[in-house]
Amino acid sequence: KSVAFSLDVPLIAVDHIEAHAYSVNIENELTLPYIALVVSGGHTSLYKVNSYKSFELIGNTRDDAAGEAFDKGAKLLGLDYPGGIQIDKLSRNGNKKKYDFPRPFLKTDSFDFSFSGLKTSLLHFLKKNEISGDQMLSDVCASYQEAIAETLIEKTLRASEEFGISTVAFAGGVAANSRIRGLGMEKFDENNIDLFIPHIKYCTDNAAMIGKLAYKYFENNEFSDLDVDVYSTKRNSYTRGKGFKEAK
Repeated sequence: KSVAFSLDVPLIAVDHIEAHAYSVNIENELTLPYIALVVSGGHTSLYKVNSYKSFELIGNTRDDAAGEAFDKGAKLLGLDYPGGIQIDKLSRNGNKKKYDFPRPFLKTDSFDFSFSGLKTSLLHFLKKNEISGDQMLSDVCASYQEAIAETLIEKTLRASEEFGISTVAFAGGVAANSRIRGLGMEKFDENNIDLFIPHIKYCTDNAAMIGKLAYKYFENNEFSDLDVDVYSTKRNSYTRGKGFKEAK
């Protein structure tokens, strides 16, 4: 704001999560509307993206985000932070069907997510079973990762079918996970749904996604007031208030 004021140039406020949901357009201009799964350490949400300023929330996490499930699970397994990367790496040598971890909320019609029970399930497993060797560790990682991946993809697939939308995007840091990307491409291809996933460098927090969405506002001469405020943990009603809405 200080730079905009001192240079007398327009200010454009960009919502961080909306920028993630729109980041896939950096490399591909998607046909609207599309379903966006934004999945990160702090967020696991489904949006129906109607335009660059209309993001309709249709599903959200009720407790832990998928990224938290990866990191907390990795901590239980004694792996280094960031846990998601470590689990992804070890899973490549593991049997994803070796152990049966729960798929939270898959038996409900809700598009919401819940991963705290999955983490608890891993905790109980480790209390009963000692990790004996690298292969067992890889098998546990692969099985745990598969539960997360299947939950994310099944919910997103249901949303696509429910809204009759055949274009889907994955975004956010967890979208860099190799199994989520691979299983997603497999399942959506089977259902004739176009899946778009940003390059890994655009999945984690980056300036390009902010610039991409900001430029859409710039093209349409839509700018923010200098008294706009910042909210780090909740959505607000500044310039994006008219565009953001929750599905009934």
